[in-house]
Amino acid sequence: MVDHRRSSLSLLLSLLCLVLSLNCLVIAAKSRTRFDERFTLLRLRSTLGLRGTDWPIKGDPCRVWRGIQCDANGSIVGIDISGFRRTRIGKQNPRFSVDPLLNLTSLAYFNASGFALPGSVPDWFGVGLTALRVLDLSSCSVSGVVPVTLGNLTTLRSLNLSGNSLTGLVPSGLGDLSSLSEIDLSKNSLTGPLPQSFTSLLNLTTLDVSTNYLTGPIPPGVGSLSNLLYLNLSSNSFSSSIPPELGDLVNLVDLDLSVNSLSGSVPKEFQKLTNLQNMVVGDNLLSGTLPADLFGANSQLRSLVLRENGFSGTLPNSSSSGPNEINAEMVNISSNIFYGELTRVLARFSAMDLSGNYFEGKVPDYALGANASVARNCLQNEKRQKSSEECSSFYTAKGLDFDDFGRPNTTQPKKASSGISHRTVIIILASVGGGIGFILVFILLPILVALWIRRRSRGSSDRPKPVTEASSQPPKGGGQTFDLSRLGNAFAFEQLLQATEEFNEANLIKRGRSGSLFRGFLDNGTPVVIKKIDMKESKNEGYISELEVLSKAGHQRLVPFLGHCLESESQKLLVYKYMRNGDLASALFRKSDKEGDVGLKSLDWITRLKIALGAAEGLAYLHHECSPPLVHRDVQASSILLDDKFEVRLGSLSEVYAQGGVYQSRISRLLRLPQSSEASSSGAANATCSYDVYCFGKVLLELVTGKLGISSPDNNAEAKAYMEEALRYINTNEKELVTKILDPSLMVDEDLLEEVWAMAIIAKSCLNPKPTRRPLMRHIVNALENPLKVVREDNNSGSGSSRLRTNSSRGSWNAAIFGSWRQSASDVQGGGGGNGNGNSWSQGSSGRNNNNGNSSSRRRQSSEIVPEPAGYGEDV
Repeated sequence: MVDHRRSSLSLLLSLLCLVLSLNCLVIAAKSRTRFDERFTLLRLRSTLGLRGTDWPIKGDPCRVWRGIQCDANGSIVGIDISGFRRTRIGKQNPRFSVDPLLNLTSLAYFNASGFALPGSVPDWFGVGLTALRVLDLSSCSVSGVVPVTLGNLTTLRSLNLSGNSLTGLVPSGLGDLSSLSEIDLSKNSLTGPLPQSFTSLLNLTTLDVSTNYLTGPIPPGVGSLSNLLYLNLSSNSFSSSIPPELGDLVNLVDLDLSVNSLSGSVPKEFQKLTNLQNMVVGDNLLSGTLPADLFGANSQLRSLVLRENGFSGTLPNSSSSGPNEINAEMVNISSNIFYGELTRVLARFSAMDLSGNYFEGKVPDYALGANASVARNCLQNEKRQKSSEECSSFYTAKGLDFDDFGRPNTTQPKKASSGISHRTVIIILASVGGGIGFILVFILLPILVALWIRRRSRGSSDRPKPVTEASSQPPKGGGQTFDLSRLGNAFAFEQLLQATEEFNEANLIKRGRSGSLFRGFLDNGTPVVIKKIDMKESKNEGYISELEVLSKAGHQRLVPFLGHCLESESQKLLVYKYMRNGDLASALFRKSDKEGDVGLKSLDWITRLKIALGAAEGLAYLHHECSPPLVHRDVQASSILLDDKFEVRLGSLSEVYAQGGVYQSRISRLLRLPQSSEASSSGAANATCSYDVYCFGKVLLELVTGKLGISSPDNNAEAKAYMEEALRYINTNEKELVTKILDPSLMVDEDLLEEVWAMAIIAKSCLNPKPTRRPLMRHIVNALENPLKVVREDNNSGSGSSRLRTNSSRGSWNAAIFGSWRQSASDVQGGGGGNGNGNSWSQGSSGRNNNNGNSSSRRRQSSEIVPEPAGYGEDV
């Protein structure tokens, strides 16, 4: 009996062991599967240089590791390394090394956004990752071309390759990915047309190829993408007209076609876009009238940008406010040819820019205030309008009446019949001219001859050698030479011809004073900017001056020079590194990088201060570290270039000149004349460091006010008037005054407002009408590095007003800035022009001043606030 029981117990134990063994085998099998993929992830961690705190060796990847997603079977289906940081060793050699991903056959999601992966996307991405549904490699420093094999990822739903340095054509095979709902190739350097195959992506909701170099017409078939909600083709070189088929995108919410070369009119089919909330077609060649219902009561538009086109006609005369009047954000129809009266249809927008048109009549209440700009129109009782003659001529040409009753006198008075005949005027002018000629011939001529003889006596050793293509050391005036072998690569003409597609107009950036600028790509895909100098048009051979500067001045704040092509006698080519963010003039206001944001967004204050400091460092190098000191002579927003991190690189180096031109300084000494930094636009008359400081002050004012054009050297009367008014609101004792001229797009707290105030004070010091009273550039650098020290309140002060903590040392940067300030004629006005009534542009005599009521003295000094020097303009 006992043996029977023992046998039964042994049998039971054997069965239990068998069950446990089977369970162990199952667990072991599952563990082995996890072990394989865990080993794959460890290899990936090693090749990418990921930190152990993110992917610990002893932890379970599916449970502990950051960014890892697993399915029920323990297989890896998702990897998200967005925002990860590399180890110290991994940072030393970052590269696109993700080969272990090939072993993850179930991988459906891979996101490396913002994680640096220098190198090209492997071709096997489209072969080995067949289960991939989401691929996000945005802002990963990826280069090379978009692999054609990505067209094999038939399950792919979202593709984001934005913010990289991808080149070449957009693969047409991407149009075969019928499951795609989102594709973002923006902010790259892609070329060629948008593939026609994209019109087959019927599930597409988002298409963004903005900020590339795409050319050709917009494929008409895009109108068949009925599910499209977001379409952004901006900042390319698309040409031809807008396809009427875009009007069939009835679900479209955001449309951006800006900064292209589109012509023709806005199709009337756009009236069907009843769900459209944001429409941006600015900076094109569009013309004609707008569709009648674009502003209609049923319109959902919240943002409309039509700036810098040739649109004409009148605004709809509708009294219907529409359902979204309160929520509408902004309208910008500036720099077009709209005319007639401002109608109620604009009332729905909280901000508007109507400047640069031909609107007439009175300005309604909704178009008054800080968020509305109506300058350069034909409006009544408004400042800074076009002349009556221009407005009258425009309306007469259209067969319309123009009534300028009530407009202020913005033009010069018409000639009155004063009794002075035309012949008398000619006699007077001839007499004046004769007197000037007498002075030139009998006084200046002997001096010039004496200087010429003295120069000849130095011998032939100082004579400049003639420029020849065979010479590797082209001379500059004064006999100085430089070695071309030290100036980058010597490119072949055919190589640069191919890089710019034979200098295609579609690749033209700008026609500058010393040459035309083209964008292009070298054989290795490197984006470049090429300056083409026509020797028949360029008489001064400014490229020689630029090459000499580049050969002798090396600094990180100067535009990187890659090489040259001087083999042709008729044209010279200079090659520069491409600056990702263009120049300050184009980058101050730009398209937002954030998904869902619309319209133009401005640079934040921290970035603006960074740009100001970088530009000051570049100029300080030229002024104080070069011998003799070099003067830039073209300091403006368009010559301040910005790389992908908004680091400053100074361009426009063809006008650089050694301070104090030899001939000017000699003549000035002989005649005992002061050397003015704003005397002339020719020769070296403005080759003094104080001239650069003055122009830099205008750039600082642009950064504070957001008013582009202040630093432009084209003698813009409107910009000069604005600058003179703005300087009245910069005062060392009243911080709040600066808020009246502060860029309304800037969001600043109290500490940042003090930095804004400090930059405004520095700007005004730079704009001192006396060149000798302007601060040195090295002092400006110190001030911008320590902006709060410029204006920080004195805690021991009994009053609540801000006081300056100045340094008693006359040699300090603080003393230099405020020594300039105290000598500024504009600072005599104390309160800065504010009169307490809230009118930013009041010029009445009721404002605070220290002139003891002497209004005539105040007007005289006001005119001296901003003496306009001569200048130059170009981008590189």
